[in-house]
Amino acid sequence: MPVGLVAFDVGEVLVDETRLWGEWADWLGVSRLTFAAALGAVIAAGQHHLEAFQMLRPGFDIAAARRERAVPDWWSRLEAADLYPDALPCLRRLRQRGYRIAIAGNQSHVTEAALQRLGVEADLWGSSAAWGVEKPSASFFERLITEAGVAAGEIAYVGDRLDNDVLPARRAGLVAVFLRRGPWGVIHAVRPEAASADLRIEDLDQLPDVFNRLKRDAAAP
Repeated sequence: MPVGLVAFDVGEVLVDETRLWGEWADWLGVSRLTFAAALGAVIAAGQHHLEAFQMLRPGFDIAAARRERAVPDWWSRLEAADLYPDALPCLRRLRQRGYRIAIAGNQSHVTEAALQRLGVEADLWGSSAAWGVEKPSASFFERLITEAGVAAGEIAYVGDRLDNDVLPARRAGLVAVFLRRGPWGVIHAVRPEAASADLRIEDLDQLPDVFNRLKRDAAAP
């Protein structure tokens, strides 16, 4: 069956997290270039992104730092400029062409409201906070399939990470779309596992036409 529902991760797929990391660099008192280098190093090493803070400030306590900063959660402060320019146009084009849209990622409860405030429309919303399970757990993708109410092969999952998005989505039977952008996307793109993606794109502008070609190919005698 052709893809009928397209599910999107959020960070570095719909949302450009440059401002998020820049704010942390400023608060830590390191240059944004230095912070970016630390983040890239831990991504390349396959470590959790919080290890970048440990590299820069050994013994760093993220929970204590958030309390000390005393500012609202960054995701609740999303601005229109934080959305990638191709995000809303892609979602609109897909919906106009009859695709259902899902937004599903490792996010807090505030993310859905913030995205809706910025004009993101979806048929299905899901998050690690709401579902009680995080990617790359198979249970996350099983929940997505259940909520979608269609076969796994009719769902495409668009993500910028191999470990959290592409590989677990493929194992769950979804059509895995690897978006090569952002720190994870660029670094993961050189790994051999990147070839495991069913589809590989450089930006979201490509996505509607890619799916239309797949639909035409599936309908061809």
